[in-house]
Amino acid sequence: MTSPDLPAELKAALNVRLEGLSRSDAAGRAAVISRTYREGGGSSTIRTETDALAYALARMPATYAAVVASLNALSEIRPDFAPASLLDVGAGPGTATWAAAEAFPSLQEFTLLDANAALRTLALDLTRRSDRLRRITYELGQARTYAAHAEAADLVIASYVINELNDAERDALTDVMWEKTRDTLLVVEPGTPAGYARIIALRARLIAAGAHVTAPCPHEAACPLVAPDWCHFSQRLQRSRAHKQVKGADAPFEDERFAYVALSRTPVAARPSRVLAQPDAGKVEIAAKLCTVEGVTVARVPRRAKADYARARHWRWGDAV
Repeated sequence: MTSPDLPAELKAALNVRLEGLSRSDAAGRAAVISRTYREGGGSSTIRTETDALAYALARMPATYAAVVASLNALSEIRPDFAPASLLDVGAGPGTATWAAAEAFPSLQEFTLLDANAALRTLALDLTRRSDRLRRITYELGQARTYAAHAEAADLVIASYVINELNDAERDALTDVMWEKTRDTLLVVEPGTPAGYARIIALRARLIAAGAHVTAPCPHEAACPLVAPDWCHFSQRLQRSRAHKQVKGADAPFEDERFAYVALSRTPVAARPSRVLAQPDAGKVEIAAKLCTVEGVTVARVPRRAKADYARARHWRWGDAV
């Protein structure tokens, strides 16, 4: 499994860029940028080198962790998947590209698309310092327009992107991304009810177009969860000193909540159930909320069933079981 923490090579590249940067200025810019993202404004406030660095410090670790967790789930279901090419849609500072490069050593070609010039400049500077990310192309422009002209790729990723679009734009981008997907499309969104709703809408649209769900769902039927419940997961990551300063936080870790779906051209032979929340381990039994082929159920594993209980003790939120 790939670690959710930023790789050493990327940390080193960021540290070089952070020399001389005022942490207080970066924290102020990061707060404005985060507020704009929450309000649906996307990357419109990221205009300068300081903006891009502030964004990378504040959001890159958590976004990386969420994408890695999603790729780990994909790899667990399809351990033979070895993509050679990546298309990173709405790439920003290249977070998903770094994650995919760590998760899949087979990747050789990387194409990134984004409309933000400051983030593109930062991404190219960071990847220049990488031995792994040598063959990259970064197109500057609207994702849907450039994706329509991009070469198809084995793996296409859109992380924290479709929340910036209206319904018509989102549907159009969904169709283009699937058209450019030779094998697998991964879409990651914030783990909010709204993020989940966007994932579910995209999932339904592409299943209707012939896609097959790889993860996290154990089926291709409609999601069995009923509001106010929603499907999302959590990944814990360690905070660096600079990360804590920019976030204005003291805790040494952060929990990133995210929703995702991986869709492939070919069906998956076996569909494991998915743990939808952290299991409740009591003295008598372990109770775990599972999404199964038959729907949502609460699995109860009694302590007296020693072998099953021992296995269930290792279940964690998001696991395939």
